[in-house]
Amino acid sequence: MSRARLGGRSALITGGSRGIGRAVAERFAAEGASVAIGHLRDGPEAHAALDACRRASLDAGHGERRHCIVEADVSMVADADRMIAEAVRAFGRLDILVNNAGIQAATPGDAYEPDVMERIIAVNLLGAAHGARAAIRHFLSRPGGGVVINTSSAHEVIPKPGYLAYSMSKGGLGNLTRTLALEFADRGIRVNAVGPGATLTSLNDSWRNDPDRLAGVERHIPMGHAAAPEAIAPVFAFLASDEAAYVTGQTLFADGGLTLFADFKENWAS
Repeated sequence: MSRARLGGRSALITGGSRGIGRAVAERFAAEGASVAIGHLRDGPEAHAALDACRRASLDAGHGERRHCIVEADVSMVADADRMIAEAVRAFGRLDILVNNAGIQAATPGDAYEPDVMERIIAVNLLGAAHGARAAIRHFLSRPGGGVVINTSSAHEVIPKPGYLAYSMSKGGLGNLTRTLALEFADRGIRVNAVGPGATLTSLNDSWRNDPDRLAGVERHIPMGHAAAPEAIAPVFAFLASDEAAYVTGQTLFADGGLTLFADFKENWAS
């Protein structure tokens, strides 16, 4: 890849050590950005992602770009503030924040464990708010504005029974995106989200490595297959770039058609 849409810019990707986050980190590096990889207690994977970003920069002809690792628990305000401050110190400024850190666990509506519910909301939703708060303060402190991209989900709009906390967090993330976008639209700050569908990451270990369960998942996807993280990363790169300069407050669903209500492909209602 020889494109440099993000040349001269710096980005922080939370949850950047694996899955979609790592794919986004590598893609941003390949497009010329300096990348900070956020993680929590995932040191070996974070260092592997760091090496991958360095290779991506070199392979794309951008030379020895500066990349780094930042460890933080995004659910903690102090950690989120420190995370942004460390990225700013590393690069001199921060231009792009990708709120990608997320967790998932079963939380049935009649039997969830309160501590599990609270942790999922704290990481997936409050973590994005805390990160955005710190990043926007930085963006406002110097000229040039900035970009926030939240990793949402097809479950921003599709209910997920048995996973109440996850559904709540992603639904809330959609309105967090729109609210911040409106609040800061006239100050050079764009806020958008990407809504992946079924993606082959460790978050989906319950089915991605089981051929029968994978086939069961893919039967529900109109395009017929789950996505590799590398198929989602270009959507983030577009939203981070000047090609999306007039786009804000949107969730761009990259879901193989999951949000198209596949049951209505055949006309049974009329």
